[in-house]
Amino acid sequence: MYVEKRKQGDKTKCYLTHSYKIRGRTRKIRRYLGLNLSETEINACRKAAEVSILEELDARKDLLKISLTKKEILKLNEYDSDIQIVHLDPLQWQVFTETFVYNTNAIEGSTVSFNEVHAILKNNTNPRTDDELESIGVAEAVEYVRNTGEDMSLSLILKLHGMCFGGSKSFAGKLRDVEVIIRDGRGMIVHQGIPVSEIERELTELAVWYNENRDEVKPLLLAAIVHNQFEYIHPFEDGNGRVGRLLLNYALLQQEYPPINILLEDRSKYYECLRLYSQENNLESTLELLVDQYSKGLTG
Repeated sequence: MYVEKRKQGDKTKCYLTHSYKIRGRTRKIRRYLGLNLSETEINACRKAAEVSILEELDARKDLLKISLTKKEILKLNEYDSDIQIVHLDPLQWQVFTETFVYNTNAIEGSTVSFNEVHAILKNNTNPRTDDELESIGVAEAVEYVRNTGEDMSLSLILKLHGMCFGGSKSFAGKLRDVEVIIRDGRGMIVHQGIPVSEIERELTELAVWYNENRDEVKPLLLAAIVHNQFEYIHPFEDGNGRVGRLLLNYALLQQEYPPINILLEDRSKYYECLRLYSQENNLESTLELLVDQYSKGLTG
């Protein structure tokens, strides 16, 4: 800890400051000591400030990429109160699956219409294109996420990618071996995926964190963190968005929350939430988006 002095005209504000790092990023906690203090006065104030900083450090919880105080976690957990817990019957699950498959693929540029998704999944229309094969693959992954009791793991993540893209991509179920840059619908850089050498370790850490914290963090916040951190890692050459949205639903369903669709019409808002998390450690915008998507209906 060190004393930080900030001059404003003829005045000097004094702070006790502690710097620490989370995942390579520097964070600071400051306590205001007073104005125009002598060294004796600073020393007199320092002890209480040190105790306050240590108490905050002890209260902080490492949420993978970011660190939040208990107060901040409580605030974010309040978004759960806006969710109505419902459970889908078989017909509702069928409609949800078709709607999810359409939206999650369309966000990534699929040209398969909703009616075509319905025909492919309900009437067993033979797929002819990669987009149509991926409609079947994502539906299979939805069914798996819906019913599995499997713990979060690297194996689960690879399995979901393999289900989605086994019929269309040569690298299905395999971590990327190239560096990637993620752009939004306007071509703006949203995020650069983490280095290839760190992917497996980061995914394993994400899985361990989820399994250790799933009973400590409210489901909506838990799912938002899992999804956003997965997208931040960006472990696959392609298909990260679809697997990430499946993991979002995995986390919700494991806690007996209803599944959720991210709608194509809200793609820009969704990408902005990912940018805010990646660049500004902002989780609240994602929670606001999830509540909004729930309000539009599970089969919207």
